[in-house]
Amino acid sequence: MSYGSKSRDRGQVALEYLGFLPILLLVALAAVQLGLIAYVAQQAGTAARAGARSASLQQGAEQACQDAVSSWVDVKGCPASTSGDEVTVTATVHIPSVVPFWNFGDAHKSATMPLDH
Repeated sequence: MSYGSKSRDRGQVALEYLGFLPILLLVALAAVQLGLIAYVAQQAGTAARAGARSASLQQGAEQACQDAVSSWVDVKGCPASTSGDEVTVTATVHIPSVVPFWNFGDAHKSATMPLDH
């Protein structure tokens, strides 16, 4: 084998790596997005519990929901509904996307607490 042949082989390997790079980036973005979805779902649960706790004490659920989550998390709504001796709060949190042009919607979590009379 001559020197020229080895050089061409190395160039071919470099092109193969370049061709594989978009696949690696897509897998990395998907992993980050899945982690973000799980985190936002956890934050929605935290917001719902904080809102239900606050509403059970006849205080504002919306502000309690917002205060309970990270500052960058977008709480779209946290309405409270009373039924008998219980109050239920459903938190709706927007799921941000790291993948361009994809919308993952919202995470919805509910929590119920007994009313404090």
